[in-house]
Amino acid sequence: MADMEQEKRSLDSEPPEKSAKKIKLSEVSEDIPDKGEEQTATRETPETDELVGDDKQGNDASCEADTEEGSAVGTSVSAQKVPSRVNLLAQRETDVGITEYISKHEGFSGIIKQRYSDFLVREVDVQGKTVQLTDTSPPVDSGAQAAGSVDNVLSQEDKQKLENLLESKDKSATVDIEVGEDKEQRTRVHHAIKELFSELQSETLEVGDTKVIRVRYGKGSQARVQKRFKWPKGRPDYCQFVLYKENLDTMDAINLLAMKLRVRPGFFAYAGTKDKRAITVQEVTAYRIAAERFCDLNKQTRNVVIGNFRYTEQPLKLGLLSGNHFTIVLRNCTGRPEQIEAGMSSLRDNGFINYFGMQRFGTTSVPSHHVGRALLHSKWEEAIELILKPREGEHQEGAVSACRDYWWKTRDAKGALERMPKRNMSKDIEGHLLQGLVKNGKDLVGALSSIPRNTRMLYVHSYQSYIWNSVVSRRLQEYGFQPVVGDLVLQDRKDGDQRAEAKALTEGDLENCTIHDVVFPLFGYDVIYPQHKAEEWYREMLSVDQLDMDNIRHKVKDYSLSGAYRKIVMKPTNCKWSVMYYDDVKIPLMLTDKDILDGKEAPLAASEGKMKALKVEFTLPPSTYATMALREVLKTDTSSGHQALLNTQ
Repeated sequence: MADMEQEKRSLDSEPPEKSAKKIKLSEVSEDIPDKGEEQTATRETPETDELVGDDKQGNDASCEADTEEGSAVGTSVSAQKVPSRVNLLAQRETDVGITEYISKHEGFSGIIKQRYSDFLVREVDVQGKTVQLTDTSPPVDSGAQAAGSVDNVLSQEDKQKLENLLESKDKSATVDIEVGEDKEQRTRVHHAIKELFSELQSETLEVGDTKVIRVRYGKGSQARVQKRFKWPKGRPDYCQFVLYKENLDTMDAINLLAMKLRVRPGFFAYAGTKDKRAITVQEVTAYRIAAERFCDLNKQTRNVVIGNFRYTEQPLKLGLLSGNHFTIVLRNCTGRPEQIEAGMSSLRDNGFINYFGMQRFGTTSVPSHHVGRALLHSKWEEAIELILKPREGEHQEGAVSACRDYWWKTRDAKGALERMPKRNMSKDIEGHLLQGLVKNGKDLVGALSSIPRNTRMLYVHSYQSYIWNSVVSRRLQEYGFQPVVGDLVLQDRKDGDQRAEAKALTEGDLENCTIHDVVFPLFGYDVIYPQHKAEEWYREMLSVDQLDMDNIRHKVKDYSLSGAYRKIVMKPTNCKWSVMYYDDVKIPLMLTDKDILDGKEAPLAASEGKMKALKVEFTLPPSTYATMALREVLKTDTSSGHQALLNTQ
């Protein structure tokens, strides 16, 4: 995104001030100093090819949100026995402008993500190659072996003892490692401790007739971690590898690796974030970390596997991918053969409406685009209230829920923060915001700016997405699925241009365009609008929320949106499908990369069974929602609440 700069004030590592007073937002004037322009975060959101502009946004592998929480469903639900885990107060598709379909075929039912293992996402790199985990051995590189061989010097038992010592930070505790008379062996052990546990100190002692290396907690600093490694001359600086993860989001996986290796997460880079509730495969680069060290981690982690190592001169960057390949199992499928054929053939040949999916708008009873609207309105108090208000009808971690409840009753930020576990203070939005309120007092812009920038931007981008969905639905209702005069298409980029510019179609352009070429803007100060009724629709929708399309720049730099362009219809590639039958919902219906490495056999294709599943595969460009493609086939609501209901029937 444009205007991304280094964060100059962050609360990630700052404790709340002990002298902070209770904050009552109702007493705070709207006329407060604007400090938001200096508050930017260090993390970026993936840039994409399909969002052309300075406000490229969103996860590149857009999957369905967790089905434990979700959106409201139709009125017919009221007569059903609804499980307590289903949130009927959250949103459904029509609430966020998702109303239209391309195909006229008869829809059918199927459960999206009944199990997270039913959703497999493989990254497609910039060369168009689908990323797969096929090998967990280190590369053949003598320098790498020399750098990584320290991992084999210490036994797993000794490593665990040293890990415990490191975590205890007890300067009086020691660990003794028995060593023989071999001086070279003792040197290797000292070297391994120095490399793997830089915060520990070691010395050789004689205990009785035995020589031991005694290890104690000593002075150390994570800032010196990289200095202890002797990186072979001539080897590229980055180790690139394939990261396979299960039911874990990308940042959590990176944090896990960083913790195990005792380095900062900033040592890692990747092209795009992948969803949690799925099995995903992507490439990652790490600065000067030998492949052998990662191989050792494969023995310690359950839901992360690393492999396909190589060394490269450059790190990956957000947006450096061409898309994602999805393999999805839709369980409990009710479609007849002719329905399935019609739906999948239409998806392959005609594509789907490129809506922003439900996960763009959150899965709680407080839609994220409502927070975004408040931020764009400079209604700081309202935005804070929306973020911190209790979520009725949804499950939450007990501590966070209690924190919300206390805040709502007292508006005491310091007291609410004291009720939040330390692990949540840096992980959860609520923790960041409460710390900001404690530190910044009545400066609500400063308090909100304590939330990482990319998270805050997701709120305002969610509002942009809501407007885009709604206007595109109206465009398709009004003009159908053919390009018309006044629609926008992208022109070829000129040398030196950072992005393609859009132009309005004339009568003479129509014969050379299809609906797949048409783009609509996410509103902003640096985009043009369709030269037909749609321009007025944008203006009308924004004016309802008291926003002026001609004066959209914001006094807080972060919320000043330049806009972007997005195709209104997207056609997947590599589209194929098959029908499967099964009796047990717990039995996997497809092989993962890990399964293949472990030598597991593919599920037998049964010709009959109690239940039917539809297995689909397709490739999508970045920032395109797989659930919106499935919606076109199924003709059913993809909100997680509705999917949870299907899961109980």
